[in-house]
Amino acid sequence: MHSKWFYRLTWAALALTFIVVLLGAYVRLSDAGLGCPDWPGCYGHLDVPSEAHQIVKANEAYPDRPLEAHKAWKEMVHRYFAGTLGLLVLGIAVLAWRNRHQPGQPVVLPSLLVGLVIFQALLGMWTVTWQLKPVVVMGHLLGGLATLSLLAWLALRQGRYGGDKVIAHARSLRVYAALGLVLLVGQIALGGWTSANYAALACPDFPACQAQWWPPTDFREAFTLWRGLGISYEGGVLSNDARVTIHLVHRLGAVVVLLYLGWLVWRLIVTESRMLQRAGIAIGVLLAFQLSLGIANVVMQLPLPVAVAHNGGAALLLLALVMLNHLVRPETVT
Repeated sequence: MHSKWFYRLTWAALALTFIVVLLGAYVRLSDAGLGCPDWPGCYGHLDVPSEAHQIVKANEAYPDRPLEAHKAWKEMVHRYFAGTLGLLVLGIAVLAWRNRHQPGQPVVLPSLLVGLVIFQALLGMWTVTWQLKPVVVMGHLLGGLATLSLLAWLALRQGRYGGDKVIAHARSLRVYAALGLVLLVGQIALGGWTSANYAALACPDFPACQAQWWPPTDFREAFTLWRGLGISYEGGVLSNDARVTIHLVHRLGAVVVLLYLGWLVWRLIVTESRMLQRAGIAIGVLLAFQLSLGIANVVMQLPLPVAVAHNGGAALLLLALVMLNHLVRPETVT
């Protein structure tokens, strides 16, 4: 195969990963994360039981979680797409090794992606078998976005975007771009922690929280990562004060990210590089979009389409930061 197929497959995997991330958010936010109480099948089937005798056996096997077909199908569709993505990433890695003697053919990153996808599958399994344990749910989200970011980096490297004209304006921006990426990842992790602990509506008003600027909080309880096994976290287990704490920290994180990325956007726009200027505008637009969706989630009481879009906006903003970091480090080896 020609290297163009490696390039095409990488872009296809990138697009599919974005879809998988959105499907994962949809499953989580529609309370379908335990729609199938086993893994990798669903009540012992590769699809959702539909025959009367199958449903009876399913409910007998899991009396504490009777079959809800609409939730089970949401979970299984997500698994089908994730499984297809795993096969696609494996194909990319195989193709990379077959073409490893070709100049410029990356091998290390495709191999790492295979390991990451396998770990993602384990996190998906633990999400179910450990009954929506928040640290696992958050890790599963971050793993999906890490897969998205690495595929984006791989695609950008193959496309040879950037060049000497960017490098001339970019060296002073490398640390700033990297810090922006780190801050955004931290904020996304906080968002995942907020969602996994059912704290998105702990502050139902904006900009105040429960009609106060700083209501009672409980940081110790809010950020306890491990609480042992055998606990179902569906619906959340934290007190009101702990959930409020998580929500407030996520809001504060949003302010930090807004201020820093806003400043970074300005730095990019005043450069003489058109590519960097365009990257700055893209980041600025996505930042405003994401902030609006976050506020809308609170004001509108977390409508499912807006909540899923908020996850999609985070993924797009992350891709924009990955693109920026690639532009200012075009000579990085993959």
